[in-house]
Amino acid sequence: MRNIDGIRLIDATLRDGGIVNDFYFTDECARAIYEANVATGIDYMEFGYRADKKMFDVNEFGKWKFTTDEDIRSIVDENNTRMKISIMCDVGRCDYKNDFHKKNESPVDLIRVATYIDTISECIEMIEFAVKQGYEATCNLMAVSKCSTSQLVKALDMLAASPAMGVYVVDSYGALYPEQIRRLTTLFYDMLTPAGKLVGIHAHNNQQCGFANTLEAYNNGAKLLDATAYGMGRGAGNAHMEALVGYFNGRKYHIGPLLDLVEKHMLDLNKQTVWGYNTSYMLTGLTDNHPRSAIAATKKKEVNFREQFDALEYK
Repeated sequence: MRNIDGIRLIDATLRDGGIVNDFYFTDECARAIYEANVATGIDYMEFGYRADKKMFDVNEFGKWKFTTDEDIRSIVDENNTRMKISIMCDVGRCDYKNDFHKKNESPVDLIRVATYIDTISECIEMIEFAVKQGYEATCNLMAVSKCSTSQLVKALDMLAASPAMGVYVVDSYGALYPEQIRRLTTLFYDMLTPAGKLVGIHAHNNQQCGFANTLEAYNNGAKLLDATAYGMGRGAGNAHMEALVGYFNGRKYHIGPLLDLVEKHMLDLNKQTVWGYNTSYMLTGLTDNHPRSAIAATKKKEVNFREQFDALEYK
């Protein structure tokens, strides 16, 4: 039986999946995801972003772009379960000093702060504020494939001294292979565990490595493992939660409720809003580029793959 001591599975379907459908999930669907996660034994469910309503038009997005405490409670009530509730906030896109209420007034347990390498100081300020308010907090270091080793060492040194619970390797572009994930996870582990921090992994599936990369990170010390139901997420999507639960199935996690969720909700969602591997997404992953061009090509049903590759290769 596989060692699951200390691992925590985080479901990001409403948050990363929300990028696909502008966060327009029905309450029925959100509640079904919540109930399936509870029954499966998932450790955390991320309900969405807490974006600044002064920066984003509330009429252009569903409520999980903003994820108020009231909206969460409408799904979970008092959340009398062992599963914890998470939200994500981007550096520079969240009015955190006004929107992070005291933990004892909120159903949220964990605040995950997403940052690029050049805004680590701002990320740590947000983490410090969140922890003072009573929350757990992590740093989700995006686009790690674009970072040099020296940049990472400097950032990890700062984060090791912060009150963050953990730090994530985030393969935003789905550009990394298992051997690269192994190297990065080892670096994060070696620099963070002496300070009592956990290492996390958030993988994208542009090159069909999302699940393999998640397992590679786990096998090299990562304890915070992200995934989504049926892989729902931006572009090529994420590691599939049902596959990850299947890997650990039996002692702590139980795959049956997730399979029901996929059958009853995710298959229809995938027909309404397209995500998942295709050649355009593979090319942006291969060339370590943001998937915006592949998203546009997919919407237009373009299949001029050689032209797409040449445009990416020489950027």
